[in-house]
Amino acid sequence: MTDMVPMAPFPALPGAGNPTPVSLSRKAKAAVVVRLLLNEGADIPLEDLPDELQAQLTKQMGSMRLVDRDTLSSVVSEFANELESIGLSFPGGIAGALDSLDGRISKQTAARLRKEAGVRQYGDPWARLKDLSAERLLPVLENESTEVAAVLLSKISVARAAELLGKLPGPKARQITYAVSQTSAVTPDAVDRIGLSLATQLDAEPLKAFDSGPVERVGAILNSTQSITRDDVLEGLDETDAGFADLVRKAIFTFANIPKRIAPRDIPRVVRELDQDMLLTALAGAEAAGMSESADFILENMSGRMADQLREEVEEREKVKASEMEEATASIVSTIREMETAGELLLVVDDGDED
Repeated sequence: MTDMVPMAPFPALPGAGNPTPVSLSRKAKAAVVVRLLLNEGADIPLEDLPDELQAQLTKQMGSMRLVDRDTLSSVVSEFANELESIGLSFPGGIAGALDSLDGRISKQTAARLRKEAGVRQYGDPWARLKDLSAERLLPVLENESTEVAAVLLSKISVARAAELLGKLPGPKARQITYAVSQTSAVTPDAVDRIGLSLATQLDAEPLKAFDSGPVERVGAILNSTQSITRDDVLEGLDETDAGFADLVRKAIFTFANIPKRIAPRDIPRVVRELDQDMLLTALAGAEAAGMSESADFILENMSGRMADQLREEVEEREKVKASEMEEATASIVSTIREMETAGELLLVVDDGDED
């Protein structure tokens, strides 16, 4: 029988095989928890940790060998108790706080705080870029170098990349596609710098004081004014800037525009949302206000029974004052605009508005 070679004792952490838990440092406990979670197949986003902490964790795990069951059980219990005792957590640092408050504080304040703290605008710029629409990303592919475009296509979703390629001219699409095959040597740092540059570039547009353009703002204001004021303002705009006046007219929607801007099939839905007293007032005052076409259009495209009932009530209605008619039509227009904003109604583009 072959002689056995004596083996040296297998080295282990102090406490391996001991009947009582061993006291470990917090770093060692963290390494134990991470190792256990990885063994269980958990997906831990360790890349989100600062580089220094990632390095410390790696070195700590590299220095450890064995942990006995009692010590493991003690570490897991302590970790679970700490998790259960947490009531609220904060992101840590000004960058994390700004990310949490994104869209909830003004862009001016966020930009000023980032500048004062000297923090970069994005933790992972690609997370921001992946959420952008093809329309926002297309100018990047058209204006940036082929190499940068190739990195962009490689980082976004396959569906979005295919959509972008379909919007490019054939030669440009082929150049970028070939460049993708040359990206194997690109380093993570280079990809991060490219992403940060692109994200900063796309968000470098000057901050706007208004959410809508001047045409939409003027149109919305004139929508809510009395017709005599609206007509006077538009007449003045014709003399000052006829082109702007024409655009404002197209942005305006009034009671008189209903036959041209609302599809007949949508009238029943609109009528259900309207204040019925305001509707009756508008129908009763339409003829005197020169808006019979709108009243007839509404009545002709609702149920016959309801239309007959409204016609009877209109005949019984006393003469409508001009102020009452203005209030009623303004209420109807406001309701229709609210339905449009909520996506419940799509206004028809008037062919007569197209040049």
